[in-house]
Amino acid sequence: MSEGQRIVRIGLEIDGSLRWYEGLRIKATGTKFDSSIQAEATVTVSGLSLETRNLLLTETSPFNYYNNPRRLYLDAGREGGALFRIFEGDITSSEPGQAPDLDVTLRAQTCYAYAQQVVSKSYGAKQSLSSIAADVAQSLGLVLRFEAMDKQISRHAYVGPARDQVRALAQMGGVIALVDQGQLIVKDDRRLRQGQLRILNENSGMVGLPEPTAEGCDVTFTIDGEALIGGGLEVQSQFNRAANGVYLISQLKFDIETHGDAFFYTAICRRLPQ
Repeated sequence: MSEGQRIVRIGLEIDGSLRWYEGLRIKATGTKFDSSIQAEATVTVSGLSLETRNLLLTETSPFNYYNNPRRLYLDAGREGGALFRIFEGDITSSEPGQAPDLDVTLRAQTCYAYAQQVVSKSYGAKQSLSSIAADVAQSLGLVLRFEAMDKQISRHAYVGPARDQVRALAQMGGVIALVDQGQLIVKDDRRLRQGQLRILNENSGMVGLPEPTAEGCDVTFTIDGEALIGGGLEVQSQFNRAANGVYLISQLKFDIETHGDAFFYTAICRRLPQ
């Protein structure tokens, strides 16, 4: 990645209209999970005009939320390079900050807009896992990325909140179902997402030393568009060779800001069997 100036922007989609905000003071933190747990983010935007600040607070208020969901997009990159998506989800709340910065803090979660929508579905005697996943993706407005070994599911039925269909998929045995960047990803448990293995060492963005854990390791590195939740890291440390190996990213935390030092991922990883 180019070492040019950082670019961080947020997009707010309201009533089908998408507005982008860039060139402001933005700080964002969040966590993604290699499971059906909803990813979450907190984004603080400073330096807004009073008019824009009031507009954001009005448009992201809880009033009539479920009939008018609001979506948050967070992109980052560096000058001279492509932007990449850090987070995409539905705004759950907004809070005003104190003068003189006129901050607005937005909190968001994947599939939050579907938390109160109740669905009832029955798939008959036998249905393939891939076709059930395709139906779930369509009902949540997601693109399906099916990477699991397909199998037949007998007499599957579901009644409950629309977003919890993702959890129901994950309970069908041997698979992980997660939502990331507008996609429903269904993959085999303890398998990397297809084509997602990032080589990580001191020359490719690793910060400090990887820290071994009971299940694998924790490692921090500069934010880029290569590492994805459910993907893999091949850690190559010169100074802690005991931590070297191929890992699955089971949690991916991000900490990013336009005016400060933070521009990092911290991956909590599980070691894959050799």
